[in-house]
Amino acid sequence: MNSTDFSELRLEGVSRTFGRSAALTDLSLTVERGEFVALLGPSGGGKSTALNCLAGLLPLTGGTISLDDRRIDLLPPERRGFGMIFQNYALFPHLTVRGNIAFGLKMRKVPKDEMERRVDSALELVQLTEHADKQPGQLSGGQQQRVAIARAVVVEPPIVLMDEPLSNLDAKLRHEMRAEIRRLHKTLGLTTVYVTHDQEEALSLADRLVVLNGGRVQQIGTPEEVYLEPVNSFVADFMGYRNLLEMTAMGVDGDRLRLVGEGIELAAIPGDLDALNGPVTVAMRPEDLIVGQPMENQFRAIVTSVEYQGRDFEVQAVASSGAKLFLRTEKRLAIDQAISIGIKPDRIMVYPASSSLADGQSLRAHEREAV
Repeated sequence: MNSTDFSELRLEGVSRTFGRSAALTDLSLTVERGEFVALLGPSGGGKSTALNCLAGLLPLTGGTISLDDRRIDLLPPERRGFGMIFQNYALFPHLTVRGNIAFGLKMRKVPKDEMERRVDSALELVQLTEHADKQPGQLSGGQQQRVAIARAVVVEPPIVLMDEPLSNLDAKLRHEMRAEIRRLHKTLGLTTVYVTHDQEEALSLADRLVVLNGGRVQQIGTPEEVYLEPVNSFVADFMGYRNLLEMTAMGVDGDRLRLVGEGIELAAIPGDLDALNGPVTVAMRPEDLIVGQPMENQFRAIVTSVEYQGRDFEVQAVASSGAKLFLRTEKRLAIDQAISIGIKPDRIMVYPASSSLADGQSLRAHEREAV
């Protein structure tokens, strides 16, 4: 099953329980050939369970997995033929770089001449030709990760599975390896399923994101859709809407939805749902809160913390009601300084109170614009 000639990978109602605990519930997803899909979520969200079910390392307790019209969830891992890249690289310390890359080909009894050609090609692809005779212990973390990638792709698998492969690298190297993974994905025409808890990593790499929490899918969409239009308060919080306020929707006044609570009154853009009265969760990004500019939504707060971030400052402030707010600004503020904070109505997301997967859509969809 090492042919890349397929159309789609289908997961239908995939579930996995451990005793009475459901680690993954009813995951349905279609991955097209050549697509890069990231499974994104917090620890314990179900993303690694989903990947291990796909790899065959965990048997399903419900659902099916198919490659085109062939069901593969009943096959052992070695017969699925997937390439796997682990968080800890899982290289053989006693083998050279060349030996590690060739290992899968030897297991498949690929002829020697063909094996050498493919290993040489893989070494060149990940730019490790001059390190071919070194052992993993003589390489940097980034170089070891390249070996793991080469070992996975040299067998020409139909799908490459990556389980948080960059989590052990420093920030600079993670950034470099993101670009490298994306380059290899496009160069080789790979189909990739990638697990991460890092939103920035997922946004930069994936064609589509699958956001998981508590073993359930919260949202599936392009990076732009998930970033700009989170469908519930969990996704909003996970994708950077750090300001989540419990407020009350007071109905529509003209073309504005009135919101009251937390010692703050706001006007938002009303949406399509009928429930425009009652408890709601209001979500706002820190970068959308503007300091010291008169605008429609305006309220006072006291600065409690200022952290220099290089290009700007990360600021915490407290409104008169005690509500904590996070904002980013280029202005140099001081602790205990009284400030005026504003936000445009179209930068406010509103959800039914305690919104989750079952609540579906927000009361207003974000404008499709760059943030």
